[in-house]
Amino acid sequence: MGLMMQPGFAIFDTAIGRCGIAWGSRGVVAVQLPEARDSETRTRLRRRVPEAVEAAPPAAVRRAINAIEALLRGEASDLSAVALDQEGVPDFHRRVYAVARTIPAGATLTYGAIAARLGAPGSARAVGQALGRNPFAIVVPCHRVVAAGGKSGGFSANGGVTTKLRLLAIERAAGGGVTGDAQGGLFDGDGRFDFDPDTAVAHLRAADPVLARLIDKVGRFRMELKQTATLFGALAEAIVYQQLSGKAAATIYGRVCALFPRAHGGPTAAHILRASDAELRGAGLSRAKLLALRDLAQRASARQLPTLAEAHGMDDASIIERLTAVRGIGRWTAEMMLMFRLGRPDVLPADDYGVRKGFALTFKKRELPTRQEMEKRGALWQPYRSVASWYLWRALDQ
Repeated sequence: MGLMMQPGFAIFDTAIGRCGIAWGSRGVVAVQLPEARDSETRTRLRRRVPEAVEAAPPAAVRRAINAIEALLRGEASDLSAVALDQEGVPDFHRRVYAVARTIPAGATLTYGAIAARLGAPGSARAVGQALGRNPFAIVVPCHRVVAAGGKSGGFSANGGVTTKLRLLAIERAAGGGVTGDAQGGLFDGDGRFDFDPDTAVAHLRAADPVLARLIDKVGRFRMELKQTATLFGALAEAIVYQQLSGKAAATIYGRVCALFPRAHGGPTAAHILRASDAELRGAGLSRAKLLALRDLAQRASARQLPTLAEAHGMDDASIIERLTAVRGIGRWTAEMMLMFRLGRPDVLPADDYGVRKGFALTFKKRELPTRQEMEKRGALWQPYRSVASWYLWRALDQ
Protein backbone atom coordinates (compact mmCIF):
# COMPACT_ATOMS: atom_id res chain seq x y z
CA MET A 1 0.00 0.00 0.00
CA GLY A 2 1.55 3.28 -1.08
CA LEU A 3 2.29 6.24 1.11
CA MET A 4 -0.82 8.07 2.33
CA MET A 5 0.04 11.49 3.66
CA GLN A 6 -3.23 12.21 5.41
CA PRO A 7 -4.91 9.73 7.81
CA GLY A 8 -8.57 9.37 6.96
CA PHE A 9 -11.70 7.27 7.28
CA ALA A 10 -14.77 6.40 5.22
CA ILE A 11 -18.16 4.71 5.65
CA PHE A 12 -19.25 2.18 3.03
CA ASP A 13 -22.25 -0.04 2.28
CA THR A 14 -22.11 -3.84 2.62
CA ALA A 15 -24.62 -6.68 2.64
CA ILE A 16 -24.68 -6.62 6.47
CA GLY A 17 -24.92 -2.84 6.86
CA ARG A 18 -22.69 0.23 6.68
CA CYS A 19 -19.13 -0.50 7.76
CA GLY A 20 -16.25 1.89 8.37
CA ILE A 21 -12.55 1.87 7.53
CA ALA A 22 -9.68 4.11 8.66
CA TRP A 23 -6.20 4.35 7.16
CA GLY A 24 -2.82 5.87 7.89
CA SER A 25 0.55 6.20 6.22
CA ARG A 26 1.32 2.46 6.40
CA GLY A 27 -2.05 0.94 5.57
CA VAL A 28 -5.43 0.19 7.11
CA VAL A 29 -5.60 1.23 10.76
CA ALA A 30 -9.10 -0.01 11.59
CA VAL A 31 -12.18 -1.68 10.14
CA GLN A 32 -15.46 -1.13 11.96
CA LEU A 33 -18.48 -3.43 11.60
CA PRO A 34 -21.90 -1.72 11.45
CA GLU A 35 -23.18 0.06 14.52
CA ALA A 36 -26.84 1.02 14.97
CA ARG A 37 -26.19 4.42 13.36
CA ASP A 38 -23.50 5.88 11.12
CA SER A 39 -22.72 8.45 13.80
CA GLU A 40 -21.72 5.66 16.20
CA THR A 41 -19.52 4.05 13.54
CA ARG A 42 -17.80 7.40 12.95
CA THR A 43 -17.31 7.90 16.69
CA ARG A 44 -15.58 4.52 17.05
CA LEU A 45 -13.30 5.22 14.09
CA ARG A 46 -12.36 8.66 15.45
CA ARG A 47 -11.50 7.13 18.82
CA ARG A 48 -9.07 4.78 17.14
CA VAL A 49 -7.62 7.41 14.80
CA PRO A 50 -8.25 10.85 16.38
CA GLU A 51 -6.33 12.69 13.65
CA ALA A 52 -8.30 11.08 10.79
CA VAL A 53 -10.76 13.09 8.69
CA GLU A 54 -13.57 11.66 6.60
CA ALA A 55 -12.39 11.50 3.00
CA ALA A 56 -12.56 9.58 -0.25
CA PRO A 57 -10.48 6.40 0.14
CA PRO A 58 -7.15 6.19 -1.70
CA ALA A 59 -6.89 3.51 -4.40
CA ALA A 60 -5.33 0.87 -2.15
CA VAL A 61 -8.01 1.38 0.51
CA ARG A 62 -10.69 1.30 -2.19
CA ARG A 63 -9.41 -2.13 -3.22
CA ALA A 64 -9.62 -3.28 0.39
CA ILE A 65 -13.21 -1.99 0.62
CA ASN A 66 -14.13 -3.79 -2.60
CA ALA A 67 -12.71 -7.04 -1.23
CA ILE A 68 -14.62 -6.66 2.06
CA GLU A 69 -17.86 -5.89 0.20
CA ALA A 70 -17.40 -8.98 -1.98
CA LEU A 71 -16.77 -11.23 1.03
CA LEU A 72 -19.89 -9.96 2.79
CA ARG A 73 -21.94 -10.58 -0.37
CA GLY A 74 -20.98 -14.22 -0.09
CA GLU A 75 -18.35 -14.15 -2.84
CA ALA A 76 -14.86 -15.64 -2.73
CA SER A 77 -12.57 -12.79 -1.72
CA ASP A 78 -8.90 -12.74 -0.66
CA LEU A 79 -8.01 -10.14 1.97
CA SER A 80 -4.50 -11.44 2.64
CA ALA A 81 -2.87 -8.67 0.59
CA VAL A 82 -4.51 -5.83 2.54
CA ALA A 83 -1.70 -3.93 4.28
CA LEU A 84 -2.30 -3.15 7.95
CA ASP A 85 -0.82 -0.28 9.92
CA GLN A 86 -0.10 -2.04 13.24
CA GLU A 87 1.86 0.72 14.93
CA GLY A 88 1.07 0.49 18.63
CA VAL A 89 -0.31 -3.08 18.36
CA PRO A 90 1.49 -5.36 20.89
CA ASP A 91 3.81 -7.98 19.39
CA PHE A 92 1.77 -10.92 20.75
CA HIS A 93 -1.40 -9.48 19.23
CA ARG A 94 0.35 -9.11 15.87
CA ARG A 95 1.34 -12.77 15.95
CA VAL A 96 -2.22 -13.82 16.81
CA TYR A 97 -3.60 -11.71 13.98
CA ALA A 98 -1.10 -13.21 11.53
CA VAL A 99 -2.33 -16.73 12.34
CA ALA A 100 -5.98 -15.69 12.20
CA ARG A 101 -5.45 -14.31 8.69
CA THR A 102 -4.47 -17.80 7.50
CA ILE A 103 -7.88 -19.32 8.37
CA PRO A 104 -9.88 -19.95 5.16
CA ALA A 105 -13.28 -18.32 4.78
CA GLY A 106 -16.00 -20.41 6.40
CA ALA A 107 -13.52 -22.49 8.42
CA THR A 108 -12.63 -22.04 12.08
CA LEU A 109 -9.78 -22.51 14.53
CA THR A 110 -10.04 -22.64 18.30
CA TYR A 111 -8.28 -20.20 20.60
CA GLY A 112 -6.21 -23.15 21.80
CA ALA A 113 -5.23 -24.13 18.27
CA ILE A 114 -3.93 -20.62 17.59
CA ALA A 115 -2.01 -20.67 20.87
CA ALA A 116 -0.43 -23.98 19.87
CA ARG A 117 0.59 -22.59 16.47
CA LEU A 118 2.28 -19.71 18.26
CA GLY A 119 4.26 -22.16 20.37
CA ALA A 120 2.44 -21.03 23.51
CA PRO A 121 -0.10 -23.81 24.21
CA GLY A 122 -1.15 -22.37 27.58
CA SER A 123 -2.11 -18.96 26.22
CA ALA A 124 -5.61 -19.59 24.83
CA ARG A 125 -7.07 -16.90 27.10
CA ALA A 126 -4.47 -14.38 25.96
CA VAL A 127 -5.34 -15.24 22.35
CA GLY A 128 -8.98 -14.50 23.12
CA GLN A 129 -8.06 -11.17 24.69
CA ALA A 130 -5.99 -10.22 21.64
CA LEU A 131 -8.85 -11.04 19.30
CA GLY A 132 -11.26 -9.15 21.53
CA ARG A 133 -9.17 -6.04 20.86
CA ASN A 134 -8.81 -6.72 17.13
CA PRO A 135 -9.10 -3.35 15.34
CA PHE A 136 -9.13 -4.92 11.86
CA ALA A 137 -12.49 -6.76 11.76
CA ILE A 138 -13.01 -8.95 8.66
CA VAL A 139 -9.42 -8.37 7.44
CA VAL A 140 -8.22 -10.11 10.60
CA PRO A 141 -11.14 -12.60 10.73
CA CYS A 142 -11.61 -13.03 14.47
CA HIS A 143 -15.13 -14.31 13.69
CA ARG A 144 -13.43 -17.52 12.49
CA VAL A 145 -11.94 -18.24 15.93
CA VAL A 146 -14.09 -20.26 18.33
CA ALA A 147 -13.89 -21.77 21.79
CA ALA A 148 -13.10 -25.41 22.50
CA GLY A 149 -15.67 -27.90 21.29
CA GLY A 150 -16.92 -25.57 18.57
CA LYS A 151 -18.66 -23.16 20.96
CA SER A 152 -18.88 -19.73 19.43
CA GLY A 153 -16.91 -17.86 22.10
CA GLY A 154 -17.22 -14.10 22.43
CA PHE A 155 -17.42 -11.34 19.84
CA SER A 156 -16.99 -7.66 20.62
CA ALA A 157 -18.74 -6.20 17.54
CA ASN A 158 -22.29 -4.84 17.59
CA GLY A 159 -24.66 -7.82 17.71
CA GLY A 160 -22.17 -10.01 19.57
CA VAL A 161 -22.21 -13.74 18.87
CA THR A 162 -25.15 -13.40 16.47
CA THR A 163 -23.04 -11.17 14.22
CA LYS A 164 -20.13 -13.60 14.47
CA LEU A 165 -22.23 -16.56 13.39
CA ARG A 166 -23.89 -14.53 10.66
CA LEU A 167 -20.49 -13.75 9.14
CA LEU A 168 -19.57 -17.42 9.23
CA ALA A 169 -22.91 -18.36 7.68
CA ILE A 170 -22.29 -16.00 4.76
CA GLU A 171 -18.85 -17.52 4.18
CA ARG A 172 -20.15 -21.07 4.59
CA ALA A 173 -22.85 -20.50 1.98
CA ALA A 174 -20.24 -19.20 -0.46
CA GLY A 175 -17.76 -21.99 0.24
CA GLY A 176 -20.11 -24.96 0.18
CA GLY A 177 -19.87 -25.82 3.86
CA VAL A 178 -16.11 -25.77 4.46
CA THR A 179 -15.22 -27.13 7.87
CA GLY A 180 -12.86 -25.93 10.54
CA ASP A 181 -9.97 -27.79 12.14
CA ALA A 182 -10.28 -30.98 14.15
CA GLN A 183 -10.19 -29.05 17.41
CA GLY A 184 -13.55 -27.47 16.97
CA GLY A 185 -14.85 -26.34 13.59
CA LEU A 186 -18.14 -24.54 14.17
CA PHE A 187 -19.69 -25.52 10.85
CA ASP A 188 -19.45 -28.90 9.14
CA GLY A 189 -21.86 -28.51 6.27
CA ASP A 190 -25.46 -27.31 6.05
CA GLY A 191 -27.83 -27.41 8.96
CA ARG A 192 -26.09 -25.30 11.58
CA PHE A 193 -27.55 -22.39 13.47
CA ASP A 194 -26.78 -18.73 13.03
CA PHE A 195 -26.38 -18.53 16.85
CA ASP A 196 -25.16 -20.50 19.84
CA PRO A 197 -28.12 -22.52 21.27
CA ASP A 198 -26.61 -22.75 24.76
CA THR A 199 -26.26 -18.97 24.94
CA ALA A 200 -29.84 -18.58 23.70
CA VAL A 201 -31.33 -20.94 26.29
CA ALA A 202 -29.35 -19.29 29.11
CA HIS A 203 -30.66 -15.89 27.99
CA LEU A 204 -34.28 -17.09 27.93
CA ARG A 205 -33.98 -18.65 31.39
CA ALA A 206 -32.70 -15.39 32.83
CA ALA A 207 -35.18 -13.18 30.96
CA ASP A 208 -38.45 -15.02 31.65
CA PRO A 209 -38.98 -17.21 34.75
CA VAL A 210 -42.24 -18.66 33.36
CA LEU A 211 -40.58 -19.71 30.13
CA ALA A 212 -37.69 -21.08 32.21
CA ARG A 213 -40.09 -23.54 33.84
CA LEU A 214 -41.21 -24.75 30.40
CA ILE A 215 -37.55 -25.15 29.37
CA ASP A 216 -36.99 -27.31 32.47
CA LYS A 217 -39.90 -29.55 31.47
CA VAL A 218 -38.96 -29.88 27.82
CA GLY A 219 -35.22 -30.28 28.29
CA ARG A 220 -32.43 -29.30 25.92
CA PHE A 221 -33.03 -27.41 22.69
CA ARG A 222 -33.32 -30.02 19.91
CA MET A 223 -34.60 -28.06 16.93
CA GLU A 224 -33.10 -29.36 13.68
CA LEU A 225 -32.48 -27.42 10.50
CA LYS A 226 -33.25 -28.79 7.05
CA GLN A 227 -30.34 -28.85 4.65
CA THR A 228 -30.66 -26.25 1.93
CA ALA A 229 -28.72 -26.25 -1.34
CA THR A 230 -30.56 -23.26 -2.84
CA LEU A 231 -33.20 -20.86 -1.62
CA PHE A 232 -35.22 -21.56 -4.77
CA GLY A 233 -35.28 -25.29 -3.99
CA ALA A 234 -36.35 -24.70 -0.39
CA LEU A 235 -39.18 -22.38 -1.45
CA ALA A 236 -40.33 -24.73 -4.21
CA GLU A 237 -40.58 -27.55 -1.69
CA ALA A 238 -42.41 -25.28 0.76
CA ILE A 239 -45.00 -24.38 -1.89
CA VAL A 240 -45.65 -28.06 -2.65
CA TYR A 241 -46.03 -28.90 1.05
CA GLN A 242 -48.51 -26.12 1.84
CA GLN A 243 -51.87 -27.29 3.25
CA LEU A 244 -51.10 -30.99 2.78
CA SER A 245 -50.24 -33.79 5.17
CA GLY A 246 -46.57 -34.64 5.25
CA LYS A 247 -47.07 -37.98 3.51
CA ALA A 248 -49.21 -36.59 0.68
CA ALA A 249 -46.87 -33.64 0.14
CA ALA A 250 -43.80 -35.88 0.07
CA THR A 251 -45.45 -38.07 -2.57
CA ILE A 252 -46.27 -35.09 -4.81
CA TYR A 253 -42.88 -33.48 -4.32
CA GLY A 254 -41.23 -36.78 -5.20
CA ARG A 255 -43.22 -36.92 -8.44
CA VAL A 256 -42.20 -33.36 -9.31
CA CYS A 257 -38.54 -34.24 -8.74
CA ALA A 258 -38.95 -37.40 -10.82
CA LEU A 259 -39.79 -35.20 -13.84
CA PHE A 260 -36.15 -34.09 -13.79
CA PRO A 261 -34.10 -37.26 -13.13
CA ARG A 262 -30.74 -35.53 -13.70
CA ALA A 263 -31.48 -32.78 -11.17
CA HIS A 264 -30.01 -34.53 -8.12
CA GLY A 265 -30.52 -31.51 -5.88
CA GLY A 266 -34.15 -31.01 -6.91
CA PRO A 267 -35.59 -29.00 -9.79
CA THR A 268 -34.09 -25.62 -10.67
CA ALA A 269 -35.93 -22.55 -11.91
CA ALA A 270 -34.99 -23.48 -15.48
CA HIS A 271 -36.49 -26.95 -15.03
CA ILE A 272 -39.80 -25.57 -13.80
CA LEU A 273 -39.99 -23.03 -16.63
CA ARG A 274 -39.29 -25.72 -19.27
CA ALA A 275 -41.85 -28.20 -17.91
CA SER A 276 -45.34 -28.12 -19.37
CA ASP A 277 -48.45 -27.43 -17.32
CA ALA A 278 -49.64 -30.96 -18.10
CA GLU A 279 -46.46 -32.49 -16.68
CA LEU A 280 -46.62 -30.47 -13.46
CA ARG A 281 -50.34 -31.00 -12.99
CA GLY A 282 -49.81 -34.70 -13.68
CA ALA A 283 -47.41 -34.85 -10.73
CA GLY A 284 -50.29 -33.83 -8.48
CA LEU A 285 -49.88 -30.05 -8.24
CA SER A 286 -53.01 -27.97 -7.90
CA ARG A 287 -53.44 -25.08 -10.31
CA ALA A 288 -52.69 -22.59 -7.51
CA LYS A 289 -49.40 -24.33 -6.68
CA LEU A 290 -48.51 -24.60 -10.35
CA LEU A 291 -48.92 -20.83 -10.74
CA ALA A 292 -46.94 -20.22 -7.56
CA LEU A 293 -44.05 -22.39 -8.77
CA ARG A 294 -44.07 -20.62 -12.15
CA ASP A 295 -43.91 -17.22 -10.45
CA LEU A 296 -41.11 -18.39 -8.16
CA ALA A 297 -39.13 -19.73 -11.12
CA GLN A 298 -39.61 -16.56 -13.16
CA ARG A 299 -38.44 -14.37 -10.27
CA ALA A 300 -35.42 -16.59 -9.66
CA SER A 301 -34.49 -16.50 -13.36
CA ALA A 302 -34.84 -12.70 -13.37
CA ARG A 303 -32.63 -12.55 -10.25
CA GLN A 304 -35.43 -11.00 -8.24
CA LEU A 305 -35.02 -13.77 -5.68
CA PRO A 306 -31.94 -13.62 -3.42
CA THR A 307 -29.45 -16.45 -3.57
CA LEU A 308 -28.77 -18.43 -0.42
CA ALA A 309 -25.50 -16.54 0.11
CA GLU A 310 -27.28 -13.21 -0.35
CA ALA A 311 -30.03 -14.25 2.07
CA HIS A 312 -27.42 -14.99 4.75
CA GLY A 313 -26.29 -11.38 4.42
CA MET A 314 -29.82 -9.89 4.65
CA ASP A 315 -31.80 -8.99 7.74
CA ASP A 316 -35.00 -10.87 8.55
CA ALA A 317 -37.38 -8.08 7.53
CA SER A 318 -35.77 -7.73 4.11
CA ILE A 319 -35.97 -11.49 3.49
CA ILE A 320 -39.65 -11.56 4.46
CA GLU A 321 -40.36 -8.63 2.13
CA ARG A 322 -38.59 -10.29 -0.81
CA LEU A 323 -40.12 -13.73 -0.28
CA THR A 324 -43.70 -12.62 0.29
CA ALA A 325 -43.62 -10.87 -3.10
CA VAL A 326 -43.71 -14.37 -4.60
CA ARG A 327 -47.15 -15.74 -5.40
CA GLY A 328 -48.19 -18.30 -2.80
CA ILE A 329 -45.53 -17.32 -0.25
CA GLY A 330 -47.00 -15.69 2.84
CA ARG A 331 -45.41 -14.33 5.98
CA TRP A 332 -45.70 -17.66 7.82
CA THR A 333 -43.84 -19.53 5.07
CA ALA A 334 -41.12 -16.87 5.07
CA GLU A 335 -40.80 -17.11 8.85
CA MET A 336 -40.49 -20.89 8.69
CA MET A 337 -37.78 -20.44 6.06
CA LEU A 338 -35.90 -18.08 8.37
CA MET A 339 -36.12 -20.47 11.29
CA PHE A 340 -35.76 -23.93 9.80
CA ARG A 341 -33.63 -23.27 6.70
CA LEU A 342 -31.50 -20.25 7.61
CA GLY A 343 -31.28 -20.87 11.36
CA ARG A 344 -32.12 -17.28 12.31
CA PRO A 345 -32.28 -16.67 16.08
CA ASP A 346 -34.95 -14.00 16.48
CA VAL A 347 -38.11 -15.04 14.61
CA LEU A 348 -41.48 -15.00 16.40
CA PRO A 349 -44.22 -16.54 14.21
CA ALA A 350 -46.97 -14.82 16.18
CA ASP A 351 -49.75 -16.04 13.86
CA ASP A 352 -48.78 -19.72 14.09
CA TYR A 353 -51.51 -21.72 15.85
CA GLY A 354 -49.07 -24.06 17.60
CA VAL A 355 -46.99 -21.22 19.01
CA ARG A 356 -50.11 -19.37 20.17
CA LYS A 357 -51.57 -22.51 21.75
CA GLY A 358 -48.26 -23.23 23.48
CA PHE A 359 -48.20 -19.66 24.76
CA ALA A 360 -51.71 -20.01 26.19
CA LEU A 361 -50.77 -23.25 27.97
CA THR A 362 -47.47 -21.92 29.30
CA PHE A 363 -48.84 -18.60 30.56
CA LYS A 364 -52.19 -20.07 31.67
CA LYS A 365 -54.40 -18.09 29.30
CA ARG A 366 -57.97 -19.23 28.70
CA GLU A 367 -57.94 -17.88 25.15
CA LEU A 368 -55.33 -17.80 22.44
CA PRO A 369 -53.19 -14.66 22.69
CA THR A 370 -53.35 -11.85 20.17
CA ARG A 371 -50.34 -10.92 18.06
CA GLN A 372 -49.88 -7.85 20.29
CA GLU A 373 -49.77 -10.00 23.45
CA MET A 374 -47.27 -12.34 21.83
CA GLU A 375 -45.01 -9.51 20.70
CA LYS A 376 -45.15 -7.75 24.06
CA ARG A 377 -44.05 -10.86 25.97
CA GLY A 378 -41.67 -11.75 23.15
CA ALA A 379 -39.72 -8.55 23.74
CA LEU A 380 -38.27 -10.30 26.81
CA TRP A 381 -36.94 -13.11 24.63
CA GLN A 382 -35.06 -11.02 22.08
CA PRO A 383 -32.71 -11.76 20.39
CA TYR A 384 -33.65 -15.45 20.66
CA ARG A 385 -37.37 -15.57 19.91
CA SER A 386 -36.87 -18.51 17.52
CA VAL A 387 -35.71 -20.65 20.43
CA ALA A 388 -38.60 -19.46 22.59
CA SER A 389 -41.02 -20.34 19.77
CA TRP A 390 -39.60 -23.85 19.53
CA TYR A 391 -40.18 -24.35 23.26
CA LEU A 392 -43.75 -23.04 22.92
CA TRP A 393 -44.38 -25.64 20.21
CA ARG A 394 -43.04 -28.30 22.55
CA ALA A 395 -45.46 -27.12 25.28
CA LEU A 396 -48.17 -28.95 23.32
CA ASP A 397 -46.34 -32.24 24.01
CA GLN A 398 -46.28 -31.77 27.77
